[in-house]
Amino acid sequence: MQRVRRASVDVEGVEVGSIDDGLLLLIGIEHSDTEQDIVRAVEKVANLRVFPDEAGQMSRSLAETGGSALVVSQFTLLADVRKGRRPSFVGAAPPEMAEPMVDRFVDVLRSIGTHVETGIFGASMDVELVNSGPVTVVLEIRDGRVT
Repeated sequence: MQRVRRASVDVEGVEVGSIDDGLLLLIGIEHSDTEQDIVRAVEKVANLRVFPDEAGQMSRSLAETGGSALVVSQFTLLADVRKGRRPSFVGAAPPEMAEPMVDRFVDVLRSIGTHVETGIFGASMDVELVNSGPVTVVLEIRDGRVT
């Protein structure tokens, strides 16, 4: 999750999604992820206080600021590099499981009033961003909890 001034995603030279102030959300789905995990992750993303208030303190959330989100599926986040020189992606959910989970994440985020743009699942994408801060936060779901 990166707080951005702006972000966009292109597929084959065509812009398919872009936002101004908000969050770029790079999402990797694992085999063990559930519907409940998706809902918890959206709640955390929407309410995590990573935006500045008038005093410059990070005390405002995406929900409070009315910012947008750009959601990009990225299975490479789940790379296991413990052995050898080539990353292993065995922890990533197969596309037939991951795509509906990413779609569900987007649907839940939209249902709480967030403007959401997306990349294209499975496509080779070019992502551009201007990180604000910079603020980058890694969220993981483990044992039903977002950490």
